Amino acid sequence: MALLTITTPRGTLVQRKTSGGVVKAQLTWSPSFGAERTKQLRTVQAFVDSEVIRLMAPYTPMQSGLLIKAATLGTVIGSGKIEQIAPYAAWQYYRTDITRKYDPRRGAKWFERMKLDHKAYILKGAAQKARARYG
Repeated sequence: MALLTITTPRGTLVQRKTSGGVVKAQLTWSPSFGAERTKQLRTVQAFVDSEVIRLMAPYTPMQSGLLIKAATLGTVIGSGKIEQIAPYAAWQYYRTDITRKYDPRRGAKWFERMKLDHKAYILKGAAQKARARYG
């Protein structure tokens, strides 16, 4: 005899009373929960990846714009890994000046500097995406 049954998208909770008067609860997860949660998390990761690439652009050294485009072309949005495919990207990132004469924001370690300025915004946006998807 079931005393209580609660069904949610994440699973079902069933309470039963045994012959000895003890109440037992059983939690059964929905078989689709893992796939649904993975899809939701990918949406949040896609937001983070896109915002990181967008917000890094003003910090990235620029002569022709190829280094900025290298992040977009080398990254699979939603993978959680930003890749800059320009052959000189690592040299520019680690071995050049932090600022440029033509624009003080542009220079080495552009991701780290962008993160210092925009980390709170990215985390807040990711949390909002997660709440919108998860409830």
